Amino acid sequence: MTGSATGGKSAVIATDLSTASESMIESETGLNCLGRIGVERIHIVTVVPSNVHSGMPGMGFEKRRKKALRRYRSIVEDAGFDVETHVVRGTPHRRINGIAGSVGADLVLVGSRGKSPLENRVIGSTARNLARTTVVPLLVDRIERGVDEPETIRRHLFKRTLFATDFSENAERAFQSFEYLRHATKEVTLVHVESPKDDTSGGPDPEERLDELVDRLDEWGLDARTEIRRGDPANEILAAEADHDPSTLLLGSRGRSRLRRLLLGSVSEEVVARAAGNVFLVPPPRSA
Repeated sequence: MTGSATGGKSAVIATDLSTASESMIESETGLNCLGRIGVERIHIVTVVPSNVHSGMPGMGFEKRRKKALRRYRSIVEDAGFDVETHVVRGTPHRRINGIAGSVGADLVLVGSRGKSPLENRVIGSTARNLARTTVVPLLVDRIERGVDEPETIRRHLFKRTLFATDFSENAERAFQSFEYLRHATKEVTLVHVESPKDDTSGGPDPEERLDELVDRLDEWGLDARTEIRRGDPANEILAAEADHDPSTLLLGSRGRSRLRRLLLGSVSEEVVARAAGNVFLVPPPRSA
């Protein structure tokens, strides 16, 4: 593993044992990126849905699961990480959140948009459910869809990062992630979207606020460009992604609440569902 710059972090990688999620685990470049941001221990988690059991006709699930997890462990250990595997039963996003909380994970990594087998659909809807409920930063790793041997769409997880900000506390929390992401980041694009609903009269100038963020990034040795767009926030963030082709979109979420579907769905969840590349979603801390 390339030397950890900050050290001591742990990550949960959720897999449904499909060829799509396998490509995520097999990505040498992706594992290298995790090492660069300080990840040392990886927990590989697979969730068996409650309505699936190993004796179901045609499944052969138990044997496949053990074989796949042994292979995944070997790949990740060979990349220089300490590895633990977890097999749990239940609703995928709830169990993944539970494992992440119990092991004190700093990051959850899940694939999205790939094919997944009948017995466990982690890739796809679970990514969206995790976006609504995650208790730790969530990286949605985009994987090719509709091909027999899918690959990760963006090999470098954080090399070119597009940070979307509305200057809120949630956005500031996500911005602070650059303190460790910088060790795997080469380019940063800062985007602010002015919505028609915003009241900007008498408020701080967005260009000045973006320039302040540029100065902070400069202290971390990162060059950045800025852009102000106008329109619907989710649509404009996705349009900025199309224009700049980043490895990853970085943004904050409003975290868990009874109203999380309303609070999150307006921007963050929409971006997770529709982005072409990876999305790194930073929620409020567990204590919030």
